[in-house]
Amino acid sequence: MDTRKLIKKCQRNNRKAQSELFHLYKDILFALSLKYCKNYSEAEDNLQDSFITIFKKINQYNFKGSFEGWMKRITINKAIDKYKKAPLLDVSIDEEKIADTRVDPETLNFPLDELLAFIQELPDRYRLIFNLYELDNYSHKEIANMLHISEGTSKSNLHRAKVILKTKILSSNNYLKKIAISNG
Repeated sequence: MDTRKLIKKCQRNNRKAQSELFHLYKDILFALSLKYCKNYSEAEDNLQDSFITIFKKINQYNFKGSFEGWMKRITINKAIDKYKKAPLLDVSIDEEKIADTRVDPETLNFPLDELLAFIQELPDRYRLIFNLYELDNYSHKEIANMLHISEGTSKSNLHRAKVILKTKILSSNNYLKKIAISNG
C-alpha cells in the first residue's frame, strides 16, 4: 500500500493501517528517540508517546512536505518537552576562553554504540543541544527558541557537551590502546 493511502486510512482511525504505519516507521523513530533520551527504556517511552501524538494529530498532516519529517519533528518535540519540565543546567561561558573541541577522525576508532552511549550520558540539556545542532542541523537561534534559552547559552552548552565527549572518546581510545599493547 502506498504511504498516502496508508495515511488516509489512519486519518479514518483504521487500526490495521495504524499498526502498519507503526511497523513501517518504528525503527526510524526509535533510533531518533535514542539520540535524545538517556537510555533504551526512556527511548521506548518516547517512541510510544510520539506515536500516540502522531495518531491524534494525523488529521493535521496536509500532505505537504515529508510525512517522515513530520513524524520526526513530533518525536524530537516529545523528547524536548520531557526535559522542559525538568530543571535544566543553565551555564554560560566566555566564548573567547573556549578550548578547541575538534577530534581527529583517527581517534574515532571505536564502535558507534559506544559513541551513542557517551551522548546518552551527557547532562540533559547538553545532550539535547548537541543532538539538535550537530546531528539534526538546527541553528543556535532555533535551539534557543525551542528550549527557551539564549543563543549564547546554546553555544556554551554545545561546547561543554563537545568537551565532555572529546574527553570520553580520548579516554576510551587510550584504554583500548593499552589493551591492544598488553595483548600484542
